[in-house]
Amino acid sequence: MGKPRIKLVPLIDVEQFQNFLYNDDSVTLGEFLCQFPALSTSPIDASAMEQKLGQLFITVAEEPPDCPLYRPPGLVIVGRLATNEKQSPNPVSPPVDSEPQKIETQPETLSTPPDDDFPNDISEKDAVRLAYAQEVDTTASFLRTGLSVLVVCEKLVVEHLWQEMARRANLNPIELTVPDEEEGSLVPRSLRQRQLATLKNLINTLKQGDILVIPHLDLLAGGSDANLPTESRELIELVYKQSDRLMLAFADRSQDIPEVLAARFAVRLRISGVSRTVIYPNGEEKNIGRALVTADEVAHFQDFDPEGLYKNIAGMNPIRLRHAIKYAVQEVAGTEKVPVTRLYQAIRAFKAQTSINFEVPDVTFDDIGGYKELKAELSKALRLMTGSYNLPNEQLRRELIPRGFIFHGPPGTGKTLFAKAIANQLNATIQVVSGPEVTDMYVGESERKVRELFAEARRNAPAVLVFDEFDSIATKRSGRDDGGSRAGNALVAQILTEMDGFRPDVPILVIGTTNRLDIIDEALLRPSRFKAIAINRPDTQARRAIAQVHAQHFGIEVSTELIEVIAAETEGMSGDDIRSLFRDACVGLYCDEPPRPADAHRFGELVGLLRKAATERNASFAERRTSAFEGVRLGERVRPTVAMISLTPSLSLDNNKSVE
Repeated sequence: MGKPRIKLVPLIDVEQFQNFLYNDDSVTLGEFLCQFPALSTSPIDASAMEQKLGQLFITVAEEPPDCPLYRPPGLVIVGRLATNEKQSPNPVSPPVDSEPQKIETQPETLSTPPDDDFPNDISEKDAVRLAYAQEVDTTASFLRTGLSVLVVCEKLVVEHLWQEMARRANLNPIELTVPDEEEGSLVPRSLRQRQLATLKNLINTLKQGDILVIPHLDLLAGGSDANLPTESRELIELVYKQSDRLMLAFADRSQDIPEVLAARFAVRLRISGVSRTVIYPNGEEKNIGRALVTADEVAHFQDFDPEGLYKNIAGMNPIRLRHAIKYAVQEVAGTEKVPVTRLYQAIRAFKAQTSINFEVPDVTFDDIGGYKELKAELSKALRLMTGSYNLPNEQLRRELIPRGFIFHGPPGTGKTLFAKAIANQLNATIQVVSGPEVTDMYVGESERKVRELFAEARRNAPAVLVFDEFDSIATKRSGRDDGGSRAGNALVAQILTEMDGFRPDVPILVIGTTNRLDIIDEALLRPSRFKAIAINRPDTQARRAIAQVHAQHFGIEVSTELIEVIAAETEGMSGDDIRSLFRDACVGLYCDEPPRPADAHRFGELVGLLRKAATERNASFAERRTSAFEGVRLGERVRPTVAMISLTPSLSLDNNKSVE
């Protein structure tokens, strides 16, 4: 099961031995021990000496253990220098009567930063070891003190993390793998049942210095405390019965595990995204854009800026980061150097393609007519997020960055459109979620969906998460004791928790849109969480700009005078209403038989239709019913009438005719 495990006692400096151990996984164990001699705590099979380091799991003892030590087969150790003469494994004591001889080696890739700005090559394993060096050291320190650890992270990095954590803690890892079904078994067992049986055997045979590694605890015992499957109950009973056993387990952020099971672990750590800098083993810090991007990849882009890159990859784990960089390079392969903005665009496209929910918006502030003051206010907030202002320090910038906005106002005023324009200016992906989509009839499911949405946003940062109809999930919490009120209160509490858990270096903006700001919970309206911004019906200047934008968009030629009249006659209408005028005019121009020209007469008719429709919407149901009843009683046929708006009789048109 798994890789063969070997525990070595170095005959040279332990730290130096560890640094060189994983420098090149392609060398065999015999070749490695010739340069870096060591003894083993148990006999090593001769075939293992021919295996590559990557095929073995090697741990290092910092001090000689209280047990016999064995000479690896095929090596003769003179003092502390190894040769290749054949020798059978015999128990020996570590030599102490001679000085270690100098061994010429190449330094490990991660022992010191590369001499130039960018490495020549970097593997996924090295990327994880570099990006999460601090988290790995922290976990190893807990494990060395005998504390079990539960790590919540993405599954892509689990394999590299547990191997490095166990190595740095100098523990012998026993991995829980998926056993094959035994041939001839009368009753086939499920995957969970086979894993539980294996786990029971492993946990009972753990010795001093061993650690049980469970790479997928969430898949083995996922679910909530309220509805535990049989396998989860068995697992919980098993791990608590052996509460003195040292364990290292992993769970994905998107999966729930029972709290009673998570409480078995003395320490819980959460690992997400990447930090702005990485720390090499010698203590030197380096920007992550220089540490995890190769020189060949940088050569494809003009004016490559590592700091600018970080804003686009902050929410990614190191492996997805490397995938995104490779994708971006492949997109521009075979061309000359391209602007670095092409790199950012490719990364955004990669994130959108690897997520079914997020998209790359193409709406800009120029596509939204009017609202100059609102655009200026939002642009100021966005420049704070992107670091455009020259502030005294980074900490101050983080304090000034807004966490979210609540856009409130009448329907059709462009609240969602503004959210998309914000995402575009941030070079961010966007996900628009309707509030009712989050709610669920089962207890706890709504909160789980909110957690998943925020987790997905962090993975795709920079990201804009938009909750349309925000009032449906963020209403004021009630003191009533019925089930519906408790569920609503829990959902608001989950949103508050996610908003307070933001990492300041991961650019995420949350936007809620609503027509009912008065029913939003007051805790969410705190300026440190959501800043309320009113998007009201456009004034005359804004309506003029909106009309110009839509005339250009639909390819309708209108004179300046007609634009002025349309702006004046659409008072009280929303931007969506004005858009509908030009959309319907475009339909009449190209789809009607015969075509209807998009002139002042046509726009007057369309404005009249809009006003009539608004009047009918505002009329009460009782009034409409009474009118219909009276019409039938009098034997009259009720006919709808179109009140066409006359758009200035003296208005001069392009064909030199006037409207009368």
